[in-house]
Amino acid sequence: MQELPVIAAEPATTRVKKPDWLRVKLPIGENYKQVRNLVDTHKLHTICESGNCPNMGECWGAGTATFMILGNICTRSCGFCAVATGRPEAVDFDEPQRVAEAIYLMKVKHAVITSVDRDELKDGGSIIWANTINAVRALNPETTMETLIPDFRGQWENLQRIIDVAPEIVSHNLETVERLTKQVRIQAKYHRSLEVIRRLKEGGMRTKSGIMLGLGETREEVVQAMQDLYDNGCDVVTLGQYLQPTPKHLPVVRFVHPDEFAELREIGYNMGLDYVEAGPLVRSSYHAEKHIFSGRNKG
Repeated sequence: MQELPVIAAEPATTRVKKPDWLRVKLPIGENYKQVRNLVDTHKLHTICESGNCPNMGECWGAGTATFMILGNICTRSCGFCAVATGRPEAVDFDEPQRVAEAIYLMKVKHAVITSVDRDELKDGGSIIWANTINAVRALNPETTMETLIPDFRGQWENLQRIIDVAPEIVSHNLETVERLTKQVRIQAKYHRSLEVIRRLKEGGMRTKSGIMLGLGETREEVVQAMQDLYDNGCDVVTLGQYLQPTPKHLPVVRFVHPDEFAELREIGYNMGLDYVEAGPLVRSSYHAEKHIFSGRNKG
């Protein structure tokens, strides 16, 4: 369910040449430094760093960041994700207030919050999730929120805690097509993720999901995944290029041309999706502040 990582060096014998359209700006500027200092001072985790997001320079330079709660060690071992896998540390019940204070100091208008999977917890981390949303809202009443949540192993009482506190938009990433799910998301299930979206929509949430391309899926499979999301009540879909974080992770099978992303964007709108964000460097939280509004007929 994590954000998509940036590419790293791999052996020349297996390396797929990186195309010119995948250019990432280096993090610079005073706003970037300010966010960097706030994250360090408040001992916060961001998926920007843990996921090696290629847009970190752009987003942090604009004074925004995606916060990752419940630590930076995940109980799952997805083949695409740069976040560390292992035994997480104990839950930090002061974390929700620290996140709220950082958002206040950063003057964030739209906050994106995500988390690692905490499958070892009975509540899946959902209590900290709810506490964080409430804390952010109490200190930042004008700030809108997107929450990028795990599947809580299909324990629906935990998902209900998110619905009860009602962030403006709730996201859960499908990540890949059905055929590749067992390879890409080892402990996840394709149809369980679709059920997360469906239950969120039934609970009155604005819903969002993300798919990464370049892992060997076909165009038809991507369109089917988009259709499956639409059929289960998904409002917003993001499509981005998978980039291999380390040689130990799944390799990039191919780099998808921007024109293909543009075509998929139009297909998504034609099938009825409300907002489609598509492009090589698109990630779940990229332009997230726009996703709380309808994207139909937007250029």
